[in-house]
This record gives sequence, C-alpha cells and structure tokens, in this order.
Amino acid sequence: MTESDALRASGSSSIAVIPGDGIGTEVIASARAVLDAVARKHAITLSYTEFDWSCQRYADEGAMMPDDGIETLRGFDAILLGAVGWPGVPDHVSLWGLLIPIRRAFRQYVNMRPIRVFDGVDSPLRTAHDVDFVVVRENVEGEYSEIGGRLNRGFPDEMAVQESVFTRNGVGRIADFAFELARTRRGYVTSATKSNGIVHTLPFWDEVVAERASHYPDVRLDSEHIDALAAKFVLQPQRFDVVVGSNLFGDILSDLAAAVAGSIGIAPSANLDPSKQYPSMFEPVHGSAPDIAGQGIANPIGAVWSAALMLEHLGYAAAAGEVMAAVESTLAAPETRTGDLGGRASTAVVTDALVARLQ
Repeated sequence: MTESDALRASGSSSIAVIPGDGIGTEVIASARAVLDAVARKHAITLSYTEFDWSCQRYADEGAMMPDDGIETLRGFDAILLGAVGWPGVPDHVSLWGLLIPIRRAFRQYVNMRPIRVFDGVDSPLRTAHDVDFVVVRENVEGEYSEIGGRLNRGFPDEMAVQESVFTRNGVGRIADFAFELARTRRGYVTSATKSNGIVHTLPFWDEVVAERASHYPDVRLDSEHIDALAAKFVLQPQRFDVVVGSNLFGDILSDLAAAVAGSIGIAPSANLDPSKQYPSMFEPVHGSAPDIAGQGIANPIGAVWSAALMLEHLGYAAAAGEVMAAVESTLAAPETRTGDLGGRASTAVVTDALVARLQ
C-alpha cells in the first residue's frame, strides 16, 4: 500500500488546488466550502495546498507554472483546477503551459464529462428530457499531438502541418474505459468517428474499438460519424449512454452536450489516470469567463460537481453522492439558480444553499 493509499484508507487525502484565472478563483472557493461541509459530516480529512499558477503568473514571471511544477504536483492525491485563460495571453500559451503538461505527465488519458438535464434546469431543446449520458474523451494523443510545425513563415507559401497520432494502446485503453463505464450504466456505447472522410486514423480507431468491443459482449456498440452524431445530440440526446471519441471529437461533443443540458456553467470534468498511479485532475469546463469575473455571479455548480467526481475517484462515494443530492435540490429551487440558468442568485447564495443542504 502506497502512502497515498494509506491516507485515503484513514479518511485523509491531499489536494493540490489551482484556482487559475477569472471566475476560477470564485468557483474553487465555492467547491472548497462544499467539500469542507461534506468532509466534516463524513469525518474525511482533506488537506489543501494552493498554487497561484495562472495567466497572472505568466504576466509576472513568464511561465504559467514553475519549472518543477509537475514534480511538485506528483505527491498529491488529486488536483482541483478552477479555470485557465485571460485576455492578452494566447490560449495555446495558457493551455500548453499548464493544463496539457499536467494531463500528459500524469497519464490522464481519460477525460470524462457527465451530462444531465436536472429538474428545474431548462434545456434550449424541446427534445431534451431524461438526458443522462457521459462523454469519454481520449485525452493525451489523437489530434492534439505535439508533432508538426510551420515552414516559410511570412512568405506566400507559408504552411503549417499538424500530425494526428492514434496508437493501438491509446485507442484500446480509452475504449476499455468506455465499455467498463457502460457496464455500470445502461450498457450502451456510441463511438464517434469520421472514417468515411479521414482515411487512415479513423478507420484505425474503428478497428481497435471493434476489437475491444468483442471483449464486452454484454455492451451494445454503435459507431456514428461525427457530423451525424452532433445532429443526434441535438435531436435525440436522450438516446445516449456512454459516448467515446478522440481528443478533438470528444472535446467538441462534450461542450455541445453541456449546452444541450442547459448551461456550460454546470458542466464538470475529470482528467483521470484510472490506474491511480498518478494524481487525477478535476475541473469545470466553463473557462475563466473574463466578462463576468469579479461580479460574484458565476455558477459554481460545475466546480462543485467536479469536486464530487474527485471525491468518488478518491474512494468517498457516499460523500460524493450527498454532494450531488445537494446539487440536485439546489438546482430544483428557482431562488438558488444563477443567471445562466434564468435565475438571479449570486455565487455566494448558491454556495450557501449547497452547504446548508449538506448540514
């Protein structure tokens, strides 16, 4: 048993907290308040260490995190991230300077994004009822590889090349995760592809997913082209259970699905190393939202739901379930919905309601 395993067995876990930029600092404060409330109730000890790694740090010091940032994080049980990004700092700088290196150094090859339409939350779609599915995104290879470059910069014949990388191991393990997850749900996996137009990588994806499916005869598999699948997310969202896709396809589909569910402000995510050899990272997907930062109106539900996913990953399933019950009851009440959900509640009002329900 490792030191981290021993700590969890005794009801103690160490959490690296990176509030980040914009509303990230606000929603992480809410998530911590909720975590503290449920931890007291279940006699769980959560020890936090906060890091100021952000676009502000980049502006001040020229780097999103210090050179030894990855080694600093290595000893934690989990990482709780608020948001990354700010005007004046290009997105490829903020993401490749913090988020993506963490995902890759810690083998967080699963990006898991649950999607639900909660009671009291209006979807923009008439068809969205009984929606409850999970997008499983391959998180460390695919279209977001580092292989490529630019040639003849500044000349009329300037060109850019970006290579997609799909490995048998990478596709196989994300498929296995999706099938295993489906076994705990409704036993149905949909694989996103575009093998009719992308001639090498996506037929390979299809072949490997089909090979892994043969090991899960109790799970139904459908393969859908990404364009048709995006349309069905809008027209028939209730049909899906577990949707698995490559890095790019999973990224786009999960944000579309969050909009179908009513607001990206409630959308959580988990960047997982299923082996638990390395720390996993949990974050809302709404971004830093500079337009509303500092106004106290950000929706904290995405961060709180992400914190619930973290609790479940760490082995505190009962505590995670109570946090989600608090989320459900809070969203069901009109007076505790933020503006993105048609309400008028502040971040503080929603946070206080969540804490009160846990007490």
